[in-house]
Order: sequence, then C-alpha cells, then structure tokens
Amino acid sequence: MDSADPARAFVKDVKRIIIKVGTAVVTRGDGRLALGRMGSLCEQIRELTSQGFEVILVTSGAVGVGRQRLRYRKLINSSFADLQKPQADLDGKACAAVGQNGLMALYDTLFSQLDVTSAQLMVTDNDFRDPDFRRQLNETVNSLLCLKVVPIFNENDAISTRKAPYEDSSGIFWDNDSLAALLALELKADLLVLLSDVEGLYTGPPSDPQSELIQTYVKEKHEGLITFGDKSRVGRGGMTAKVKAAVYAAYAGIPVVITSGFANNNIIKALDGQRVGTLFHCEAIKWASIGDFDAREMAVSARECARRLQTLSSQERSKILLDIADALEAKEEEILAENEADVAAAQQAGYENSLISRLAMKPGKISSLANSVRVLANMDEPVGRILKRTELADGIILEKTSSPLGVLLIIFESRPDALVQIASLAVRSGNGLLLKGGKEAKRSNAILHKVITSSIPPTVGERLIGLVTSREEIPELLKLDDVIDLVIPRGSNKLVSQIKAATKIPVLGHADGICHVFIDKSADLDMAKRIVLDAKTDYPAACNAMETLLVHEDLVQTGGLNDLILELQEKGVSLFGGPKASSVLSIPEANSFHHEYGALACTVEIVEDVNTAIEHIHRHGSAHTDSIITEDKEVAELFLRQVDSAAVLHNASTRFSDGFRFGLGAEVGISTSRIHARGPVGVEGLLTTRWLARGSGQVVDGDKEIVYTHRDLNLEA
Repeated sequence: MDSADPARAFVKDVKRIIIKVGTAVVTRGDGRLALGRMGSLCEQIRELTSQGFEVILVTSGAVGVGRQRLRYRKLINSSFADLQKPQADLDGKACAAVGQNGLMALYDTLFSQLDVTSAQLMVTDNDFRDPDFRRQLNETVNSLLCLKVVPIFNENDAISTRKAPYEDSSGIFWDNDSLAALLALELKADLLVLLSDVEGLYTGPPSDPQSELIQTYVKEKHEGLITFGDKSRVGRGGMTAKVKAAVYAAYAGIPVVITSGFANNNIIKALDGQRVGTLFHCEAIKWASIGDFDAREMAVSARECARRLQTLSSQERSKILLDIADALEAKEEEILAENEADVAAAQQAGYENSLISRLAMKPGKISSLANSVRVLANMDEPVGRILKRTELADGIILEKTSSPLGVLLIIFESRPDALVQIASLAVRSGNGLLLKGGKEAKRSNAILHKVITSSIPPTVGERLIGLVTSREEIPELLKLDDVIDLVIPRGSNKLVSQIKAATKIPVLGHADGICHVFIDKSADLDMAKRIVLDAKTDYPAACNAMETLLVHEDLVQTGGLNDLILELQEKGVSLFGGPKASSVLSIPEANSFHHEYGALACTVEIVEDVNTAIEHIHRHGSAHTDSIITEDKEVAELFLRQVDSAAVLHNASTRFSDGFRFGLGAEVGISTSRIHARGPVGVEGLLTTRWLARGSGQVVDGDKEIVYTHRDLNLEA
C-alpha cells in the first residue's frame, strides 16, 4: 500500500471484518446459485482467516433461491390446464424458508472443501429490541470467532413480521444491507464490505457512459448529486440501500467499502489498500480538501489552466519559465536537502545502486536545470507558428498552425530532475500536465513541484501542473481518454509495457534502451576506446547508455579488441559475451542479447561485417540509439541509412541521444514510436497542428460557383 494515500491508510488497523453479499451476487440471472462467485467469496474468506482476520458474513439470496426451487416444484406438479391459468405470485416467506436451507447447505459444502467451519445465525428486527439478545449475540459471535468459525447471518424472512419488505423501511433494520451496518456497530467491526453487482457507487446509473465511479464518498460533496438507477434485479434495495447503510456505519466510525462481488479478490485488494470500489469514511471531508483523490477533477483543472496559458503572449510564457529558473536557484539548498533525505531512505531500503544513481541530484544539477529552463524560455515561440499558408480560392486563406496537444500525463521513475524538464516543456508548449514520480523520490518531487507551481501566475493557475501522489490514482487517470491526450511513461520496460496495456490514451515512449556500438574494421581504435568508454561509463543507468558492443571479426585477429576489453574491465565494467565472444574472450555467456543492464555491464559479440551488425541490431535491439565507429564513409552511410532506430550516429557516443544535447532545450523522454514523435522528444513533440481558415462569405453549395486555386503562399501574411 502507498502510505501517501490517506484514504486507504485505515486498513492497517483492521482486525474484524463484516462482509455482506447481495442476492444479485450469489445468484445468476435465471435465479440459480452462482457457484463460481460463491466459491471465490469463500476462498477469499479462507485467505483472510488464515491471515488472522476475524470474518463475519451477512448473506442474502435465500428468497431468490427458494423462489426458483418452488417454481420448479409447481411446474412439475401442475397439469397443462393449470399452466394455462394466471399464475399467482409465490409466497415470499415460503420462498425464504425453502431457499435458506439450500443456501446454507452450499456454504457449508464450499467452506468444508476449504477446511473452514461456518455457523448459521438467523435474526429478525424484533430480536434487537431485547438487550439480553444483543448481549448474548456478542458472546456467541466472539466465541465462534475465537474458535476460527465464520458466522453467517441472514434475516429470518420466513418468520419476519415485516408486512411489505420491499417498501417497509421502519424498524431497527429493514434489509440485509442495514442488518450488516447494524451488526458492524453491534459487534464492533473495523471494516464493513458491501458486495454489489457493479464496481461501486457511480454519479449516475452505471450503464450511463457519462457516469463516473466515485472513489471516496464525501457526503458534503456527493449527497444530492447522485442519480440512482433501478433497484436490484432480485434483492430489496439495490445501491440506494447500500449507500444508506454505508453512510450510517461510516459516520458511526466504521469504514465501509462498496465494491463488486463479480471481480476477483476485491475484498483482499481492499485490505491491501488498493482503490477498489467506493470508500465511505467519517474523515472523508478532510481528504477531500487534499484534492488528490479526484483524478478527473485534476485532469480537467489542468486543461482549463492550459487554455488560459495559451492566451498569454510569447513573452508572458517566457517570463514564467525565467521565474521558474530563478526560483530553482533560490531554493537550491532546500531542494538538495529533500533529495538527500530521499537518497538516504532509498539506501536504507536497499534499493539498487542504479536507481540511487538516478535519484541523486549531484552538485551543480540545480544550476544545470535552471540553465536548461532558460534555454527554453529564450527559444523561438513554438505555439501558433504558421507551418503552411494556402489560398483555397479567391478570398479564402487557409493556415496550418502549431498547437498544444492538451493535457499530458507523465509517469516517471527515480529521476527528480525529469520533473523540472517535463514541467518546463509543458509551459513552453502550452500544455497542461499531470506528473507521477516514483515513491523513492517523493520528497524531491514534492519540493520541486511546489517551487515550480509557485512561479505560475494566478491568471493561469498553479493547477496547470498537477502532482499525483498515490499510485492508486494511475488506473483512474488512464481511463480518462476524454480528458488526457497523451501518456508518456519514463522508466523500466515493465512500467512502459503495463501503461500501454492499461489505457486507450495514446502512449509515447520506449520499452527498452538496448543501444549498440559497432566498431568496424576500419575504425580509429583510439577514438573507439573513447567512444565506447563514454557510452558505457558516463552514466550507465541512462537509457542511451551502450548495452551491447559489436566488434568486426578482423579486429580479433589483429589484437585491436584486447586493449578495449582491458580498458572496460579496468573501469569496472562486467562483460558478458555472445556465443563467439564468450569463447574468444573467455567471458561468461550472456543469457540474452535483448537485455538492458542499466549498470556497469554490457554484452560483447563478434560479427562478420557491417551487414551482420545491422541484422543483429534489428533482431535484438530496441530501435532506440545505435552508433558505428568507422573511417570508411561508405560503410558509415550504409549503417546510417539502414539501421532503423530513432537515433543513429557515426563516430559519436550514444550518450548524445538526448534532448538537451540535441538542442531541444530539454526532453520529456525518448520515443521509439514511429507515429507523431521519434527520438528525444522536446517542445515540437508536444505539439500538434490545427487549421485556421479566413474567408469573406464563401459557401460550398455543391462547388457550383467556387474556383479552387490551392495556391501556396508565403508564410508571412
């Protein structure tokens, strides 16, 4: 669990849990019992009891099961003539009596298979009016829980005096949702889980595409704004009853989660602190003031602020960046102190050295970041540039112009300096921004975000750049394809792959940084040593660091390879070989050519010629950055033309593949995509285009009276 998420921090104190499962969950659409869902529920309860939790189950479903069974009995005992007559409704109390027997028999069977013992407790509304009953109830339940028995409660509908159970809401409780809430208070539960046939509480009917899942219910915010749909297809109250019960329990001090009983392991996920369903808590209003749990609100605010940013002049946007640069330098001491705290915590937690290296902000880093922001501030205005002017017809001019993308979601790991680069690029390009950094850099990210947003004028709004502090926000943000326009993940292969698989929003990024350097037979070996050592050792954790060294086979015979291998080893680089290199150089064989070390290690292989090198790169590379070292210009041109990577270099280190070094001012990342932007992505990669047409009253009217000229014009009007 992410401890930065206060709305899920309560789970650490949970011991006793009450789970209420509704009729729609325990039965199928035809009224028969849903064996798969009930089995999954029992397995979750077994897992919880094995972890030391005390679990109490409140179940519905008896009436539905009994009705299905009695209909069947009535059908087989009726004549054809009887079936032609109008059929009276079955007595609900008889249905309850018949169904309860079958329902409990199934629970007993399922729990027995899991080596769990259960007990049945039937109650009515009138029972709770008796203080002796309530005292005995507590004693019995406590005794059962001490014996590791799961108590299963249900209202005894067969003998209930309630006359109209679907409308009568008088009394101490009026359905199994309110019974569960009453038991939660009576038995001093730490958590109440209400299982439903939908994910949780929505702002409207769940079938309505405009309805949104409410992660945390805030009575002051949501009461009166929610539109409920139909009642449960088979139960009494549906979501209205659940919300009423949840509010009752939550404001009495017991947290409540309404979540889907159809999804796998949702109860366990809730107890792991994951955001599943809707949370009701008496302190929810305090978390609402933090404003970090409403993903859509954050994204919408970023878009609104971005539109205000776009109305500013180029000079006004530049001034914001210059103010940010000055603020960074003014707060350098405070920023470095927070970063040092992050580094110390990461070391204590045992993080890998490569991650700690990316996390640490070395001396001079703040000054370097401030200077890169000033470079962006002083660059030519990127937004609203006229890219093409065309006369469509006499008196109507069309312009193709550069335009911001909208709202960007950037997810990055470890490197807090990335936050500064990305935020400054967003301001320069007129985009709204949501940032989610790694938890290992939370102090650094928080102070940098504070410094940057404090430099944004009120006319734009500091919510132009939002900082997401909980990883549980990410799944909700990735659903907002109507508000967020581009996701850029910066980090591990696993991170990028997970993001791509979880969203319909376009994703810009690379999954691997497997960069190659090929030393041709005609290479200047002194130059080759300098380039290879730089590509591997300058910053081993960078995505543009060399991971595979390819060497022409002629250099093995001339001995030119040996000196380079010794140099790498002296610098502390661990070497792993392909089939040929491991044999020739007596080094361990690499497990795979497609491997990003991110550390002082690399793979070495011997190839026949430049064509074999190109084939190897295409087969095992990641289309990121690759370099050739050669004095043969024809070989160099062949390599530059044929290697299909985002950046291809001749006689230069792969470390040059970087937004700042390419003169882009900064970068949000390096893209290996082939659509929109490729390679280091700077300001231009965060822009799209739009069309502006200026006419003088023209209409199409079937193109009868218009003569198209489609004449190219100078960009200057």
